[in-house]
Amino acid sequence: MQQVMIVTGGSRGIGAAMALLAAGREYAVCVNYLRNSDAAAAVVQAVEQHGGQAFAVQADVSRENDVLRMFAAVDARFGPVTALVNNAGILETQQRVDQMTADRINRILTTNVTSCFLCCREAIRRMSTAHGGAGGSIVNVSSAASRLGSPGEYVDYAASKGAVDTLTIGLSKEVAAEGIRVNAVRPAFIYTDIHASGGEPGRVDRVAGSVPMQRGGHPEEVARAILWLLSDEASYATGTFIELAGGK
Repeated sequence: MQQVMIVTGGSRGIGAAMALLAAGREYAVCVNYLRNSDAAAAVVQAVEQHGGQAFAVQADVSRENDVLRMFAAVDARFGPVTALVNNAGILETQQRVDQMTADRINRILTTNVTSCFLCCREAIRRMSTAHGGAGGSIVNVSSAASRLGSPGEYVDYAASKGAVDTLTIGLSKEVAAEGIRVNAVRPAFIYTDIHASGGEPGRVDRVAGSVPMQRGGHPEEVARAILWLLSDEASYATGTFIELAGGK
């Protein structure tokens, strides 16, 4: 049976690293992206240059119809998904809670939380033995912010990742007997361009001194942990979290 992976937010950072690494392990990969079609195409091209299979699908994974369209495209191209990486996520300019608007809070929660629920739902409908599937594995990309809180910067983002943690725990128990494992990684201080969205592109270098390992992390380090959780090597792991924050 072909191993088929969907990586949401797959055109950059951790998602792009995940797509490239997975293709090297013979997954056929759907590279989901929201706006940057050129970046997604570059990831697909890199996969194909290394002999892998990939294609890009534009979809706003916080929107139900877009998620349905994406999964249908994967069904038609590669067959049912066997591995889902919920990586898409946003943060906004650093602010205290007393400065945040409802629109901002709702954007964060919809993009970071609703997307995970919708993609998990569609994956379960294809993976679950209760639906005639052959099983599968889901990894949610949370953040160490869910336990650190990100005061003065991104409490809304941290709260959204706390919701992802709770989803991971509850869903892992809900589908454990149906051949599906659900786990998560909690990265932090990773060199990706998400920090520019928060108004501080150099944030990782600024905070590196407070990290016990005295450095930031790299997307490939997170991708390797995700791939292990997806693999048969982690066959008895569900509801599990891997911390990837340099000891913070």
